[in-house]
Amino acid sequence: MHTALALMLLCPLAGAVFQAGWGSAVGRRASALAAALAVAGSFAAALVAFAGCGVAPTHVSFGAWLAFDGFSAQFSLLYDRIAAVMTVTVTFTALLIHLYSAGYMREDKSYARYFCYLNLFVFFMLVIALADDLVFLFLGWEGVGFCSFALIGFWHEDTKNVVAGCKAFITTRIGDLGYVAALGLTIASFGEASLTGLSAGAETLSPGLAAVIGFGFLFAALGKSAQLPLSSWLPDAMAGPTPVSALIHAATMVTAGVYLLMRLDPLLAYAPPVGATAALLGGATALYGACCALGQRDVKRILAYSTVSQVGYMFLAAGSADVTGALFHLQTHAFFKSLLFMCAGIMIQACHEEHDIFRMGAPLRRRYPGLFVLFSCGAAALAGIPFTSGYFSKGRTLADALTHPDPIFLLAFAMGTLAALLTAVYVFRMYFVAFFAEPADPAPLHDAPALHAMELPLWPLALLAVGYGFANPPEFLHIRPWLDHYLLGVTTPLPPHAVQAELFVESLDALLAFLGLVIAWHFYRPARHPAPAPDGLLTAGLGLDALYLKRLAAPYARLAAFAWRAIDEDVLDGAALGLASGLSGLSGAVGRAGGGRIAVSLAAVFTAVAAILAWVAFGWL
Repeated sequence: MHTALALMLLCPLAGAVFQAGWGSAVGRRASALAAALAVAGSFAAALVAFAGCGVAPTHVSFGAWLAFDGFSAQFSLLYDRIAAVMTVTVTFTALLIHLYSAGYMREDKSYARYFCYLNLFVFFMLVIALADDLVFLFLGWEGVGFCSFALIGFWHEDTKNVVAGCKAFITTRIGDLGYVAALGLTIASFGEASLTGLSAGAETLSPGLAAVIGFGFLFAALGKSAQLPLSSWLPDAMAGPTPVSALIHAATMVTAGVYLLMRLDPLLAYAPPVGATAALLGGATALYGACCALGQRDVKRILAYSTVSQVGYMFLAAGSADVTGALFHLQTHAFFKSLLFMCAGIMIQACHEEHDIFRMGAPLRRRYPGLFVLFSCGAAALAGIPFTSGYFSKGRTLADALTHPDPIFLLAFAMGTLAALLTAVYVFRMYFVAFFAEPADPAPLHDAPALHAMELPLWPLALLAVGYGFANPPEFLHIRPWLDHYLLGVTTPLPPHAVQAELFVESLDALLAFLGLVIAWHFYRPARHPAPAPDGLLTAGLGLDALYLKRLAAPYARLAAFAWRAIDEDVLDGAALGLASGLSGLSGAVGRAGGGRIAVSLAAVFTAVAAILAWVAFGWL
């Protein structure tokens, strides 16, 4: 087990080092192959560890790496069945995205730098999934933040890409302040900073302190997972290469916040307000993201707002203390959303870098029938068409909220239910417009064999998007829910009243999915020749960016300008210039008094030195 866990981490790290040192020298194909092999090795190690994982967790320590004043941070791992499912999901998805990237980045001159960042990202993501020590986990937390920044601004020749990377970096760092505060309180309370210690000692904390620590970690999770009020960075993060969007901004990094809440579930049991806040913000974000997706024309921005919305459902489940439900939706979302993002990458390249779905249409479907089938699988799962993976997992999160004893969860349920309807509407709007419409000004299409080859790694994801829901179906289907049984003894089982509510919720969810399909067909069917609506409030993300610019960024910029001009230039620089001018004048006066004679100048210097020494001596006395 120890060897498998070590290899799981070391393979992508070694891949990143190789890319940094020799990636450019070995050539494009060898560089891509080495990067994919590194992740394949990690995936194999994850499978071996998964096969050997029992109900009892495995603790592994590779020694201390930081120590001061009686505290030490450890390279320690906590491998349990939650981590086992998470690592297999991350490495499997990452492997397919690496294979896809080999085709997508086929003409990019900086392919070695790209694969270096991608391998490094997988390493840091696995640190988050496996770390027991919260300081070690923070290392991975910041590492994925750095890789996200580097990959969003990967094409740094374009300033807007760099700005988007900076926006993501700064916004997530704001959230990280919560992590640092909660980490400090944890160390002060327990003298150590491990998930194991925090879980074991949570009951000894006062309710107030447990809530403060929980809110600190929740704030960090909101930033990393692009939840309200820290959600505005994710749509702009689509400036990076599309496989990056599939890996970081759909399948892995944005779910890191949810995963952190899952790991902190024992603490949240003693801090109910934290769970309620997470569920409420999750429901609100699910609705917010679905509304904004309706107003987008850029296929990647539609999927980005969709990600914001879907991660909201995970927060809903995690806040309801259903770790299995949150993990289930995390997995299904990783499969169908990374599939949709990679389909979007092929669509964009096939249309000569055109992102607007209103310039795609039926010619794209006719030229790329395989792509159309793949996209259909992902869209069905995202819309919640019955018996697809997204249908089962989203219904589970809504059942959690509906049956929670706290009435505030009913509000979260209502927002999540409305978001489910809007999700079906924007998914089928995108589907009908991008694959069935006859646009008046279609983007030119080209039929490169490389684009068809890029479809190959997507088929496993399509199968999982459609069929993985049967890994954990609701009880009323009388099919053994594998995930629930696998995590039995590790997570709290679904309460009986939630099980009973699943039939109602799944029926409602199916009704909403078909209602959304009908609404989208009414407005966007090919016979209506749908045209894009003018940009409005939904396109602008309900004005959240403008609000932050006006209320936060602009006052900060004015304060910075004041500090620069009034304090730095006028006061500090002015004082320095005035002092220099005074000394210059004094020097001139002394020079003139001496008439240019050296003896007089030396006498003046000695007199000044004597005066200073006398002042110092009398000062001491």
